[in-house]
Amino acid sequence: MKITKIKEDITPEIAKSFENSIAIDTEATGLQIPERDKLSLIQICDEKGNVFIIQPNKKSYDAPNLVSILENDKILKIGHFLRFDKSALEYFLKCKVKKIFDTKIASKIVRTYTDAHGLKNLVQEFCNKSIDKRQGSSDWNKDIDDLSDKQLEYAANDVIYLHKIKKELEKMLIREKRVEMFNKCLNFLDTRVELDQKGFKEDIFEH
Repeated sequence: MKITKIKEDITPEIAKSFENSIAIDTEATGLQIPERDKLSLIQICDEKGNVFIIQPNKKSYDAPNLVSILENDKILKIGHFLRFDKSALEYFLKCKVKKIFDTKIASKIVRTYTDAHGLKNLVQEFCNKSIDKRQGSSDWNKDIDDLSDKQLEYAANDVIYLHKIKKELEKMLIREKRVEMFNKCLNFLDTRVELDQKGFKEDIFEH
């Protein structure tokens, strides 16, 4: 696994290297975005397994090359629990993340034989790998050059397996004839993110 650390924004050359799909994830200072916490890191993995870990400019969050990829509706963005990542990216980078595939939503729709839908569970089932999630509660806001190898490995593990997981879940969605339902859920995600950002964290459909 090759990890490239980047400050502020990807280069135009890296942006042009992305073709059909990328896997994406974020790290933040906490889970209360935008009212308290801030976006700290953005991880991207291309189809060849190259991982880019980007630390945005904490003052301006100006990243035009990265935004051009996020808004490109010809490049699929694969993520796990994009409800959080999409919200963070759109709020701080002032963009609209287009063309997505959420592995957590897909898992909940087709893996009805279990209630274990975390990334660790999917990596174990579809990639036969065990990943260590203990670095999740880390100080991601320190300088990227000060992050430990363990932290960088943790951040990379959040994206390196997503292409494979997406392929396997897609097969299951087709087999179970639940592709249309999945796509409707993805279409609703924009509304769910808007509700989150306006303070409606609870399930508004509950009694």
